[in-house]
Amino acid sequence: MAGPRAVAPLLVVLTLAACASGPPRPAALEAGRETCASCRMVVSDARFAAQLVAPGEEPLFFDDVGCLKTYLASRPPGSDAALFVADHRTKDWIAARQAVFTRVPTLDTPMGSHVFAHADAVSRDRDPAAAAGSAVAATEILGPLARSGEAP
Repeated sequence: MAGPRAVAPLLVVLTLAACASGPPRPAALEAGRETCASCRMVVSDARFAAQLVAPGEEPLFFDDVGCLKTYLASRPPGSDAALFVADHRTKDWIAARQAVFTRVPTLDTPMGSHVFAHADAVSRDRDPAAAAGSAVAATEILGPLARSGEAP
């Protein structure tokens, strides 16, 4: 039978493993190296990017919020996956459900959706690119996944 000294390292490892689990976190994007999971174009501008992250799988990147919308319409992710979009102003990853989406018809986006995201209204209001825009409902981009309580 193993003594307390033999069991202690195992408990430490199990505790660390439990802490490491939880909801998926956004992956780092190497703009110019990743390709869009929807249109297969190179993700060249992090300000318009999105990603889908699922445990045990490689993250899927999108070069335009419109590509994320197209992908989700045909391939809904599992309940353990998470969606992230880049804040257009800061390039920080934010949970897609919490994002504020804006459409600016005169702003070029990689695939022409003219839609981009911000972490909140404050970030949007600080972004000159959003000044001529109009709000886009999260349900237009994320479909039923925009409702809280549903995955991801």
